[in-house]
Amino acid sequence: MQHSRRNPTIRLKALRESPGLAQEIIDDKAKIAEVTKKAPYHFKELKHRFLGFKKDKYLKDLEHYQRLSEAQAPKFMVIACADSRVCPSSILGFQPGEAFVVRNVANLVPPHENGPSETNAALEFAVNSLEVENILVIGHSCCGGIKALMSLEDDADSSSFIRSWVTVGKPARFKTKNAASNLNFDQQCRHCEKESVNRSLLNLLTYPWIEERVIRGKLAIHGGYYDFIDCTFEKWTLDYKGSGLLSSAEYSIKNREFWA
Repeated sequence: MQHSRRNPTIRLKALRESPGLAQEIIDDKAKIAEVTKKAPYHFKELKHRFLGFKKDKYLKDLEHYQRLSEAQAPKFMVIACADSRVCPSSILGFQPGEAFVVRNVANLVPPHENGPSETNAALEFAVNSLEVENILVIGHSCCGGIKALMSLEDDADSSSFIRSWVTVGKPARFKTKNAASNLNFDQQCRHCEKESVNRSLLNLLTYPWIEERVIRGKLAIHGGYYDFIDCTFEKWTLDYKGSGLLSSAEYSIKNREFWA
């Protein structure tokens, strides 16, 4: 099989006739060189942090970490957003072994009928194997995933992974549009950031093994909202009293708290 080679004379001529293209190639090479130059520094910083963790935490509590090497028994399953600004371990102080965490775009929980996903696979393990006592879904301010959800258009590119994922939150979007139509777009997004958490709490109950444990009092489902603009946190618990198809009479919110 023959391989074609570009004629360097033709390529040089093309670059001369397209100075913008030549500059673009030069700029791209400069950017690549800059990224490559910074990479060792980033990992040097990570190495420094890891060694600090080992010295200040791991070795000082070696017995605890040895127990964790044998088994984990977290009390919490946390579903949070993948946003780099809202790490639940940093915000709520979870230590190794305390919380089984899954993070995705917009902290969404798909209903059981949607089929397998990494989120419900984590849920299945946390509830059925680890037997966590609490599931906490955490939303947050300025969520790009919720903004994408609120910006959905019917004729948008259906090949987008983000669009395909955030459609899980369409019921929350619909409810927000009805309840907050008089608000501007940013305010609607903020409303939906909390509404989507509540929708995810209800979606949790579509999993039979979650609903069964909630009814038996073995599992509690909570919502949370972290506002990183003014550093406040809201927490509430779903009070579920029914089974089967959900209606407004079968659930309510209790134990709402505001931490500031």
